Amino acid sequence: MGEKFGNLVELFEKSVARFGARELFGVKDGDGWTWSTYADFARQVDGFRAALAGMGVGPGDRVAIVSDNRPEWAIACYATYGRKASFIPMYEAQKPDEWEFILNDCQAKVVIGSKPDIYEKLLRVKENVPSLTRVLGIDLPAGHADRIATHVEAGQKNPVPAEQPGWGDVAGLIYTSGTTGKPKGVILSHGNLCSNINAIHSIFVFESTDRSLSFLPWAHSFGQTCELHGLLSMGASMAINDDIPNLLPNLATVQPTILFAVPRIFNRVYDNLNKQMAERPGFIRSLFYKAVAARTSVAKGEPIGLGDRLAVLIADMLVFTKVRARLGGNLKYAISGSAALNRDVAQFIDALGIEVYEGYGLTETSPIATANFPGNRKIGSVGKAIPEVRIVIDRSVTGDAENGEIVIYGPNIMQGYHNRPEENALVLQEDGGFRSGDMGRLDSDGYLYITGRIKEQYKLENGKYVVPAPLEEEVKLSPYIANIMLHGANHEHNVALVVADKAALEPWAAVNGVPVGQLESNPKVHELLLGEIKKYGQSFKGYERPVKLLITLEDFTTDNGMLTPTMKLKRRNVLAKYEAELEALYAA
Repeated sequence: MGEKFGNLVELFEKSVARFGARELFGVKDGDGWTWSTYADFARQVDGFRAALAGMGVGPGDRVAIVSDNRPEWAIACYATYGRKASFIPMYEAQKPDEWEFILNDCQAKVVIGSKPDIYEKLLRVKENVPSLTRVLGIDLPAGHADRIATHVEAGQKNPVPAEQPGWGDVAGLIYTSGTTGKPKGVILSHGNLCSNINAIHSIFVFESTDRSLSFLPWAHSFGQTCELHGLLSMGASMAINDDIPNLLPNLATVQPTILFAVPRIFNRVYDNLNKQMAERPGFIRSLFYKAVAARTSVAKGEPIGLGDRLAVLIADMLVFTKVRARLGGNLKYAISGSAALNRDVAQFIDALGIEVYEGYGLTETSPIATANFPGNRKIGSVGKAIPEVRIVIDRSVTGDAENGEIVIYGPNIMQGYHNRPEENALVLQEDGGFRSGDMGRLDSDGYLYITGRIKEQYKLENGKYVVPAPLEEEVKLSPYIANIMLHGANHEHNVALVVADKAALEPWAAVNGVPVGQLESNPKVHELLLGEIKKYGQSFKGYERPVKLLITLEDFTTDNGMLTPTMKLKRRNVLAKYEAELEALYAA
């Protein structure tokens, strides 16, 4: 059995005492990286905890932050826990009116902004949030009265010991951006989060020499629990990625052993490698795919012949080693969560010599409910229930013989949604179960497979149900399709909004005589993309395949409100912009 923690303050104190001299956070500094240690982190947490005490922050209070990942985020987080207060993270990409809603909903006492412009916006928001007493900033000028560093230095001169929260005390509220409506504050206790971390220690212990390149937001439960709290509890280090476009070069520099990511990132790796292989000589291309197939067979426990073993050896020397080098050369584990990872993509990454471990959960489950782990792994599944968690499939919701709603039981289940009694009643059962809203099935070995989202399924005119998300994930493997949304509720067939990959489409258009200005409207492009949907959508049933397309070159992003911060599609927002044009496809 691994380490057990009763609260996050205990986790912090044990880690900084045990790993004081080890590197913890790396921050990009020009072309290099500057690292701080666990001991550095402890001194700053101690200082800011004392500062919060001086501001009157105590048990039951709420401290909020608007910031991307950075050391100060973690400092504020653990300092807040040490005051038995709750930590409320928000995203820089959110709009001020959303910050205002959250700050009022949780009745925050202190809020921290990262950049100067965010600090200034929060000062204006404060006028409409009666509970707020202080607005602090991270990147403010030296000596500024509201600068975090100023308060840390002052607090170090007047230390205040940490208080130890109880198992049931609230650690924080994580506001789910949601695909519809206002954000909901998920109340997570120290026990909720520690139950997840304790489970990680039982099944998947990382070493203190392990390192991640952190780019998933800690404001989301996946990045916060699995990476920040999880790795800190094991003495590992985290380099903080500065910008998504820099992810690949930063991987090469930081040389992480672990990568926590969502399927969209792994899909890009898969897509880029396939594009590169398409340009290589036929011999290399054939050898590469033969080696991938052989390694996939080995992972399934199937025997391979001498020829396949030789192909793997040669491909590893000529291709796989170079690919791993581009990812830093030390990457051992790829941890995927937040949405289902395509089986082909998982097998592909795994075949490169990087072990893929996929899990499943929600913010409401702290977040891990199931996971693949060493010695217990089936690619394509999201693993087995973690220790102390139980999964039940409620087929009465779907009427299906195999697939049903996933109901989760365990110490990881949230305390509820803040100020949402009606919604609590919908998801929290009297017997302690949490109704996830996700569809899935369990195999005979207890491995869970995700098959869709109940709220997203819709019925065609012929009475057939369509579960769009898994189908959309398949099609996004096409090099010409950056994103897609199926549409067809109460219609005779599906249509689709397709975000074409402009960088891939323009060379094709030049060869096929399609003017650049006609990429969205030219019949040849429509024919190409319909063909790609047929090619990559192998699991589409006939009635699920879209008949007509609406093509756009504007991708779904967090900035335009089409994606949540964890890259999930906000269907409501997409429809608000494109529904009239999608409906017009039926009239046409």
